[in-house]
Amino acid sequence: MPSRSSARLAALTVAAVCSAASAVVLTSPAHADSVRIHDIQGTTRISPFAGQKVTDVPGVVTATRTYGSSRGFWIQDPSPDDNPATSEGVFVFTSSTPKVAVGDSVTVTGTVSEYVPGGASSGNQSLTEITKPTITTVSTGNALPAPVVIDEDSVPDAYTPEGDTAAAGSVNGLTLDPSTYALDYYESLEGMNVQVEDTRVVTATDPYSELWVTVKPWEHRSHRGGTVYGSYDSQNTGRLQIQSLGSTADFPKANVGDTLEGTTTGPLDFNQYGGYTLVASKLGTLHSGGLERETTRKQSSRELAVATYNVENLDPSDATFDKHAAAIVNNLQSPDIVSLEEIQDNNGATDDGTVDANQTVNKLIDAIVAAGGPKYDWRSINPVNDQDGGEPGGNIRQVFLFNPERVSFVDRAGGDSTTAVGVTKVDGKAQLTVSPGRIDPTNAAWTSSRKPLAGEFVFRGKTVFVIANHLNSKGGDQGLTSQYQPPVRSSEIQRHAQATEVNAFVKDILSVQKNANVIALGDMNDFEFSETAKILEGDGELWSAVKSLPKSERYTYDYQGNEQVLDQILISPAIRRGCDFEYDSVHVNSEFNDQISDHDPQVLRFRP
Repeated sequence: MPSRSSARLAALTVAAVCSAASAVVLTSPAHADSVRIHDIQGTTRISPFAGQKVTDVPGVVTATRTYGSSRGFWIQDPSPDDNPATSEGVFVFTSSTPKVAVGDSVTVTGTVSEYVPGGASSGNQSLTEITKPTITTVSTGNALPAPVVIDEDSVPDAYTPEGDTAAAGSVNGLTLDPSTYALDYYESLEGMNVQVEDTRVVTATDPYSELWVTVKPWEHRSHRGGTVYGSYDSQNTGRLQIQSLGSTADFPKANVGDTLEGTTTGPLDFNQYGGYTLVASKLGTLHSGGLERETTRKQSSRELAVATYNVENLDPSDATFDKHAAAIVNNLQSPDIVSLEEIQDNNGATDDGTVDANQTVNKLIDAIVAAGGPKYDWRSINPVNDQDGGEPGGNIRQVFLFNPERVSFVDRAGGDSTTAVGVTKVDGKAQLTVSPGRIDPTNAAWTSSRKPLAGEFVFRGKTVFVIANHLNSKGGDQGLTSQYQPPVRSSEIQRHAQATEVNAFVKDILSVQKNANVIALGDMNDFEFSETAKILEGDGELWSAVKSLPKSERYTYDYQGNEQVLDQILISPAIRRGCDFEYDSVHVNSEFNDQISDHDPQVLRFRP
């Protein structure tokens, strides 16, 4: 997933700004008289009046946005037509603080524009607006149109129609069918006053004062109250983003499983970060669901516990070391081997050529000891400066932590940032040529991306090969609410190439020793049902152990109301066939508003 940054907050405030660079103008400017809002919205996603000037469009002001760069107000026609496909609301972009008030009856003269949040290259749908407005107040203190109730009965179960192949897969020109498709239903309410009631939170409040709820309580419900994303065809239609038109300081700090009791009411907007969003002028009251962080079982003396944990751009300046240490010691029960992803160099995002991360790692190890855990040893390989992607200057990499009182690391010299690790046969068994080593680091599959780290461990006399991964992120993929359906997942191209390389390396090990214990783990940045996972698994060389869990428990990350798998631990046949492994997705972060990482760690326990 794209990294969160301060730019994200700034972008939220400009979600409805009319920009010439990202406006869709389909006709030459003209003048249209006596049109209503439903005429402007039309029966497709693109207004038939896009680019035209409209005169004296009547409506009642239902909400105003007085902050940020997307200042303006929403109006709604109190006299709707009888076509459910045409919205009766529209946003009027003023650029400065609007001078109208909720309840004003107004007429608006201006230019109809189709604004694409994020720009045309994002693939996002557009938002119909009236720009450069001249506003006349007809009367004040009018009653608002009753909000449209969005609930499990009103939202269709099908998510979206297939895009028009003649329009590169776009749905923009298709006539809306709000009784059949959820995205068409939400589009038919764009700009209108809507309401949800007693909704369950399915993505916790984030740093940008937004959360996600579901209006379909039983839709793919997880055992802890979220909504699980289980396939590309189950996008979960009941999800809806909630923001506030009020002070962000008053926005509820919700966790997954909490509820917004009572009614949440406001205009239905569309933005770059999640699509259809209820911008609340009235928020329900937060009721806690009492969700607590999970703790996994302690491994027995004969079990090897191997974990993966994305610590989200950890560098020495962060204030999260004690919390990460507590999670590793208490919630993960001090695994024998921990693959850490997103360990940054010693000065974090300062881009001065520093690549060493010894200060970052040792600070975490010291914090683990202080929390009552073991004195971990560690292995890693420094990347070439600024060649592994991630935050510029941060030089993120994977690191092995291991408990030397429980497991030993086999060191073989020669592994560096550009040398490829290989596999040899010694006394009938597989060995790595270098340990630690990187898998084919100069291969184009790893351009501007993290190279897998391979290591050879010994536990109770048995060799275990561990491959730590952090595959190419989903940044640049089109969102589920894209105008292109199905959305284009362009990041898969590189990730598939990477998965092919990892699988080939595992094949090399198994071709030498078919009963070798091999684990490939880390932030795979893709789902357990994805083509990436299938390529990693190959013809049975590996198997994603998260699939041993019930479907309602398969998630490691929570994004836009969908709980999903990004972090995986894949195991070779010798481990799987033993049937004595146990897998746990330990939910300590993804469901909570005070998370220290956006990923949940994963733990595998087995007897080699």
